[in-house]
Amino acid sequence: MTLGLNQCPSTILKRSVKKFAFKFSVLIGSLLGFPLLGIVLAGLPVFRYFEFPPEKLYVHPAPFSWLFFTICALFIFAVLFPLIVAAVFNIRNFKVDHPTHFPFPWWGWLGLSTGTLFWMLAWSRFSWFSKFQPHTFIPLWFSFILIVNGLCYRQNGHCMMKDRPRFFLLLFPLSAGFWWFFEYLNRFVQNWYYLGVHHSPWEYFGYATLSFSTVLPAVLGTRDWFINAPWIKRGFGEFVPIRCVHRRILAVFALVVSAVGLAGVGVWPNYLFPLLWLSSLLIIVSLQELQGENHILSNIYYGDWRQVISSALAAIFCGWFWEMWNYYSLAKWEYRVPFVHRFQIFEMPLLGYAGYIPFGLACSAVGGILEKMIYGKRTERFIP
Repeated sequence: MTLGLNQCPSTILKRSVKKFAFKFSVLIGSLLGFPLLGIVLAGLPVFRYFEFPPEKLYVHPAPFSWLFFTICALFIFAVLFPLIVAAVFNIRNFKVDHPTHFPFPWWGWLGLSTGTLFWMLAWSRFSWFSKFQPHTFIPLWFSFILIVNGLCYRQNGHCMMKDRPRFFLLLFPLSAGFWWFFEYLNRFVQNWYYLGVHHSPWEYFGYATLSFSTVLPAVLGTRDWFINAPWIKRGFGEFVPIRCVHRRILAVFALVVSAVGLAGVGVWPNYLFPLLWLSSLLIIVSLQELQGENHILSNIYYGDWRQVISSALAAIFCGWFWEMWNYYSLAKWEYRVPFVHRFQIFEMPLLGYAGYIPFGLACSAVGGILEKMIYGKRTERFIP
């Protein structure tokens, strides 16, 4: 197979790196700059947003509102209802074509063993373990990552640990940087805060970075497991196509809305806090659309929803474990979500789980950019 136009692999790699750098420079500049610009223009004290470790609570969340809760709940239900119906229908009519022929790998069993051990230690209060108990989050999620990769391997003999080791290893530092941006944006809305964390700034940064490094490997590993599920293929491989004629105009509009919204998120945190989860996804997808590249939403134009559904479900699935393991842990986080903070499942209010949907898509979008930079294209995760 020829590359054509004298494009050697190194040229393609350089071009991928340049596009990667451009997208991330715009993303970083937008996420860092616009919220701070809004604060400066509004005359609010800038110094409080740079307290590290973050301890003081200076944003006052709006009290619970039945009107706001009902409107949000109806909107979320209207968006998700067709997808839920399709999922239920396909699960009820699901038939296994052939049994699994791949054994669960030894490192998957290792993850199950260490995960069970650290789960018990995280929820216990043993005096001999008190020094290490605040740090059980890290081994718990490394165990989780081993388990989901083991489930992928058992499913079809493939997983990112074995098939894409370079991508898998690079996900960890990328994940740490990725989540630090969410921590930065949270300073302007303070939807969550941490308890039981008493460290110097450098210790806090080190422990937090290790914890944050597990986010993308966990979500994307779970996505790879879901996307190979037969009911995902049958139910959402040929689903409803979403036609959009003026995609580039819509991309420009999304970029403008994201920029304006981010500039106002610290000024009106009670109303613009959803941008915490939407902004990174909107910026990445819009830039990819304007550059003529495929992105996480591209395939839904043709009715293929597998990437979208599996990414969203992966984040919700991981979110359940994040919130559950957090609930009885010694070092933990709590939420302060404006207008809808009621009906908590663990520490998270019910409607707060909707934020995992765009977050899962953002994780896949970032992972896709990294894949393209390494391999020159997105690797195929679906194995028929």
